[in-house]
Amino acid sequence: MTTNLDDRYVTRMDNKYGALTPIDIPAEVAAHEPWFNQTLTRVNDALVRLGIFRGEYHWHKHDAEDECFVVLEGELCLDVDGRGTVTLGKHMGYTVPRGVLHRTRAAEKTVVLMIEAATVTPTGDP
Repeated sequence: MTTNLDDRYVTRMDNKYGALTPIDIPAEVAAHEPWFNQTLTRVNDALVRLGIFRGEYHWHKHDAEDECFVVLEGELCLDVDGRGTVTLGKHMGYTVPRGVLHRTRAAEKTVVLMIEAATVTPTGDP
């Protein structure tokens, strides 16, 4: 399944690699431009997703799921309602708890792994 919030956001929910298949993250990054979001694999009840970001995402929340961000390349700003902005550099991570309003921003191309429950709606809950 592919969803487009608007022309800037491409979100692919298919489990591209699954189990027992090497995941080539550099090849995925080279093949896609921001704003791109792809489920790489499912681990038990969680998804591991690759995000390639540049620009600003909309404010949103996930009512039932936590969301963990781990920066592989670049710098990610996480605006978190009531907590200000958390800036993550390469190899840094941060978990946004369920129900917390947040948005991501990246001034330059930034590559992020996201780990979240398989029930998540990436664009957020209404």
